[in-house]
Amino acid sequence: MKTIGLLGGMSWESSSEYYRLINQGINRKLGGHHSAKSIMVSVDFEEVKQYQHHGEWDKATGLMIEAAQQIERGGANFLLICTNTMHKMADDVQKAIRIPLVHIADATAQTIKEAGVKKIGLLGTKFTMEEEFYKGRLASHHGLDVFVPDEEERQLVHDVIYQELCLGKIEPDSRRTYQRVIQKLVDKGCEGVILGCTEISLLINQGDVPVPLFDTTALHAEAAVAYALKDERLALHDH
Repeated sequence: MKTIGLLGGMSWESSSEYYRLINQGINRKLGGHHSAKSIMVSVDFEEVKQYQHHGEWDKATGLMIEAAQQIERGGANFLLICTNTMHKMADDVQKAIRIPLVHIADATAQTIKEAGVKKIGLLGTKFTMEEEFYKGRLASHHGLDVFVPDEEERQLVHDVIYQELCLGKIEPDSRRTYQRVIQKLVDKGCEGVILGCTEISLLINQGDVPVPLFDTTALHAEAAVAYALKDERLALHDH
């Protein structure tokens, strides 16, 4: 079994989900008392959040590279960045380490394509919904048509993530807001929706909406399990 490197803490709420899902996944595959071999470096999310919201992406990148190198020195065989937004610097992080990085958008896109879905809605932070590093990759690498909510709704979705979900608050009103936003994406022709922020699955699940949801946290964790167990057919980025 390969040792999984986890770059976490953004937020710790979702990192704990990663840890749970990966260990459960390994145990499902191997049985007995098996659990995942892993190393996590968890950053201080307040620091990351300040860099994000002040546009200091170079500082955020430096922080991510430092953490990734720490994970590599710790003996991990490959790396997961346990958040969607910080895949903004995935290429820079990959260049700074020798172990492969398993990209969350690739893990997600693979499952979307297997489900036969082409038009997909994307929810996440404003950075994820508005910038090209994520939806551009889904379109150029995987040929998906990606739709995001309108500007006002993007702000609502973003605010719920930072002001509630990252702090462990789950509000029924916000669930209804997300359901409304998803319904509008469905009205635009979306055949499914990506929960493109690792916290959203704390709020919304499949029973809440009429189209398939693609939970990036679960799909990324699943890809990590497959990679750790050397199932090369599922390994996404074996350099």
